[in-house]
Amino acid sequence: MIAARRLRTAALATLPALAAVHAAPAISTFGPLRNRVLPRLSGLGRPDHVALTFDDGPDFLSTPLFLKLLAQRETLATFFLLGTQVHRSPGLVRDIAAAGHEIGIHGWRHRPLLLRGPRATYDDLARVRDTVATITARRPTLFRPPYGVMSGAAHVAARRLGLTPVLWTCWGEDWTARATPASVHLTVTRDLTGGGTILLHDSDCTSAPGAWRSALGALPRILDTCEQRGFRVGRLSDHGVPVASRS
Repeated sequence: MIAARRLRTAALATLPALAAVHAAPAISTFGPLRNRVLPRLSGLGRPDHVALTFDDGPDFLSTPLFLKLLAQRETLATFFLLGTQVHRSPGLVRDIAAAGHEIGIHGWRHRPLLLRGPRATYDDLARVRDTVATITARRPTLFRPPYGVMSGAAHVAARRLGLTPVLWTCWGEDWTARATPASVHLTVTRDLTGGGTILLHDSDCTSAPGAWRSALGALPRILDTCEQRGFRVGRLSDHGVPVASRS
């Protein structure tokens, strides 16, 4: 009885430490610090290149419009897909892959990973990774956590699943109802430097209704600005960011 009580007391004493380890990676959410200390996680690549990324798709209404614009501009991008959206629109997933774009995963549902334990985190990432692989016959190797918030469990699960976490160096704040093409362009290009990774959204499933229109409207101007600054725009795999090998 005494031994059991001691074991229980010891276990309870370790809980704060385990919680701290689980939550510690969340500090990477702070962009300026992340860009300096964790350049790989931020998606910093070649100084003459900019990686273009989209989150929260695919969406049957909006994603085809982004694909059409990117095709017109002969530009490739990386799409971080949600499993729930993939399940609804598998044909769009095939369209993204067929166009030469890169597919990463964004979790099955857009829920904070800090609220999930190790097993739930692993199952979530494995489910969307394997679903995309079944649809495209190509296993994703890139992962972006919902809200850009990593956890200790997410790092472990990503390593086990052969996934490389990649966040961003600049975003458009295109998820709000007040966003406009002009505000998205200004917000992105204000922080844009060579080697940076841009975050936009091709879906409003977790944003204000119709918010994707601000990103779509800003995209031509963003691409023009990158060209004017001498940056090539493309996928993360063309960006010089080391990623896990496919198996």
